[in-house]
Amino acid sequence: MSAPTTIPARDMARIGRALPFWLSLGLIPLAWCAAITGGWVIALLPLVTWFLFSILDAIVGLNLDNGDLDATEDDLFWYRLVTLIWVPAQAITLFGLLWYVPQAEHLSTFERLALFFGVGVFTGTIGINYSHELMHQKNKLERFLADALLAMVLYSHFRSEHLLVHHRYVATPRDPVTARYNEGFHRFYPRVLWQSLASAFGAEKAMLARKNKRWTDLSNPFFKYWGLQGICLILALILGGWSGLMLFLVQAGVAIWQLELVNYIEHYGLTRKHLGEGKYEHVQPHHSWNAAHRASNWLLINLQRHSDHHYKPDRRFPVLQNYGPEEAPQLPFGYPVMTMAAMIPPLWRRIMNPRVRAWRQAHYPEITDWTPYNRRETPLPR
Repeated sequence: MSAPTTIPARDMARIGRALPFWLSLGLIPLAWCAAITGGWVIALLPLVTWFLFSILDAIVGLNLDNGDLDATEDDLFWYRLVTLIWVPAQAITLFGLLWYVPQAEHLSTFERLALFFGVGVFTGTIGINYSHELMHQKNKLERFLADALLAMVLYSHFRSEHLLVHHRYVATPRDPVTARYNEGFHRFYPRVLWQSLASAFGAEKAMLARKNKRWTDLSNPFFKYWGLQGICLILALILGGWSGLMLFLVQAGVAIWQLELVNYIEHYGLTRKHLGEGKYEHVQPHHSWNAAHRASNWLLINLQRHSDHHYKPDRRFPVLQNYGPEEAPQLPFGYPVMTMAAMIPPLWRRIMNPRVRAWRQAHYPEITDWTPYNRRETPLPR
């Protein structure tokens, strides 16, 4: 009789380190439990995502340790795996619920809408965040999975906008999703919905033009975006009828709102110095808000280490570095709390505006007129 197979200690250590980042998968059975049970259980989806991890942040505190920059692919396997598993798990859950919920007689119309509000919270908070991790990779499979996640929330152009516009123009008036100082979310949100779509399409059109191709060339990724989104819409209609299609649109709208709340807080009020002739200083860690809150970084796979992500965009989430207050501005709370605060403009300004002014004084004391940096639509003079 052969000896039982054991997992080497080194692999066990790797699994143990990666395991906290798998907590997001707990939202999948919770969604099914809410659909089957109904009632107050439906409220658990947004409550867990927003409040439980906020409470955990207060309990477990900050993680100031840096990721290992010498980590091998084997070291990162269990971290990468959760982002790959999430895609089919989300797809099965989303489309399975679109089939189940419209015919579930124990659920009222309000409960169905509330359930898909909760689904939108995790397709936006987790799904779009995982797509963000995947779209930054060179692997074609991972980039396709990023497109699949974005198609499920009808926001496919986010990939083009993020890679071609946001990372290039972040913290300048040319970046639609950099929130300006004193710009409330109620103004930011409708502005960014249109401008991000227009800038994404314009960036892809310009890239094709440099290759002497028209925007109608089939290599334009917008054709793939529209195709994948169309498949999702048709599938929702087939599985759930018109009710299923409506519920699909509800979760997509909530997911987009969740994404743009995060975009709003990540660079609020921060600007790169204009060097003249349309040029800006290079992106530095102090051009993004950093948050070292441990639990919400588990949920968001280190998205809150945003300062390092913009400084070194090709780093996978496990090896992102943390920056202290002397290197990058710090959020007082993790993203779950900050996104809730962003929905209350007076509270948001009270929390963040003094921090923006202190940041300006610390990094750019020579700038006395910030008016050009607060423009919302027009770029600085070229």
